[in-house]
Amino acid sequence: MGKGSGYGKVILFGEHFVVHGIPGIVSAIDSSTDAIVTKAVKGQNVKDERKTAKGYSEEKRLQQIESIERMLKAMDLDPRLPFDIWIGGTLPGFSGLGASAASSVAIARAISEELGLNLSNEKINSVAYEGEKAYAGNPSGIDNTAATYGGVMWFKKNPAGGQDLVERIKLKKPVEIVIGSTGKVANTKAMVEGVAERKKASPAKYNPLFKQAESLAVAGHKALEAGDLKKVGDLMNENHRILQEIGVSSKELDLLVDIARKQSAFGAKLTGGGGGGCMVALTPGKDLQGKVVSAFKGAGYEYIATKIGVVTY
Repeated sequence: MGKGSGYGKVILFGEHFVVHGIPGIVSAIDSSTDAIVTKAVKGQNVKDERKTAKGYSEEKRLQQIESIERMLKAMDLDPRLPFDIWIGGTLPGFSGLGASAASSVAIARAISEELGLNLSNEKINSVAYEGEKAYAGNPSGIDNTAATYGGVMWFKKNPAGGQDLVERIKLKKPVEIVIGSTGKVANTKAMVEGVAERKKASPAKYNPLFKQAESLAVAGHKALEAGDLKKVGDLMNENHRILQEIGVSSKELDLLVDIARKQSAFGAKLTGGGGGGCMVALTPGKDLQGKVVSAFKGAGYEYIATKIGVVTY
């Protein structure tokens, strides 16, 4: 029996833009997906017991099968190798939390342990990246990197396919956040492809927005290291506006962002692929976090009260 875990994540700056080589900032959260893998006689039998948004498991089922096959190939194993795979943990299956990447990392670690492969974190990360291609088509790598290593990171994809730039960002202490879920399952692959198509069709509109996104990420990096959380929140608000302009927000996401800001959240924005899924509010301190939680609860939305800057593997 092999066991493994992978962190969930929120993107503070740069989703969608990171796919195109613009830097972004990601933080793992203190919720994880766990996996248990045992060798089987026949077939790959997946039992997914995560709490999920309605329709999430069904929507992702074929992608999950492809993901496991891709990861086995990346481990130089037969993609039809029979396993019993259990998936659970504290991270719910909500779009935008890196749930697919967390499960890929957890399964890769569990397979490694079950077969005695002793794969390094670096190898686990690259295997999970291959698994992510089933869910995102052209993933940036930011989700699986956060799921593998935890912590807060500055991330820049190498468009040429070489080594990505990954640097740790040290927070003075973990910071409370609230994640709000729209309850809608998002198709990450379709959202990523849509942005790429619109960017190609309208470079005069999109190129300046991508430059703005890069400037926000750079400023966010400085503000996080300085502990200027008010500034971080302002920059997150601006990042959400740009994400609206590139067409990846939704009325539900905008509503949750508005609710959080009205409760004095320092900043709020969608996180992940958009088009549904989740948003994140920066809510330093238990009192502010509690206010936003109460507002989400009162409006009938599911939420996660958690922290960024958590421990790392």
